[in-house]
Amino acid sequence: MANHAVVLMPTYNERENLPAIVDEVLHTVPVDMLIIDDNSPDGTGELADGIAAKEPRVQVLHRPGKQGLGRAYIDGFRWALERDYRYIFEMDADFSHQPRFLPDFLREIESADVVLGSRWVAGGGVENWSLTRKLISRGGSLYARTILGLGIKDLTGGFKCFRREVLQAIDLDSIQAAGYGFQIEMTYRCARQGFRIKETPIVFPDRKVGASKMSRKIFVEALGMVWKLRFGSHG
Repeated sequence: MANHAVVLMPTYNERENLPAIVDEVLHTVPVDMLIIDDNSPDGTGELADGIAAKEPRVQVLHRPGKQGLGRAYIDGFRWALERDYRYIFEMDADFSHQPRFLPDFLREIESADVVLGSRWVAGGGVENWSLTRKLISRGGSLYARTILGLGIKDLTGGFKCFRREVLQAIDLDSIQAAGYGFQIEMTYRCARQGFRIKETPIVFPDRKVGASKMSRKIFVEALGMVWKLRFGSHG
């Protein structure tokens, strides 16, 4: 583990995707990887251990069960901050976050504190999405940024890169959201502290294999989280 950047990749039942996504990431940019597995019933954690045994740039963090995306990333942030990584990525394992965009993040982070992969800026987009899903995603970002007073176009995306100083400045213990609201909360807190946030265009295809982790409960949590952030005393 000798690189200055690390990709945090939470997994839950991603056995079909994991070997290919890890291989593509490692061949695209000089980064290390931390796979954060929530005791996947399909054996993703054991598969990750096998990959790590052969690849020194990969390590695995095992968690006892499914505790939410936000909690997985917070555990990953703490792991990364205990080491000497300068840049810390969030990235999904399902190929909706495409490794080909990683060099853009590394370039943009040189002049920013946080880089967000954005579907809704010029050059960005989605592939194989229904009209309903597009409306929900774009509407959710519009809803959140209007209430929170942020100029960021894509607040709900989870393809991100942080400078370590950003994560050191945020009180990770006080992060409330566990699901997709976590992405909104993290970006809001970064903005409130005056960090330079830059959006870089990404194209976001629907996942190739496996099932989406989005649910109505997660979506409702994200909607409610926006109001808690807007009127809460934290930030």
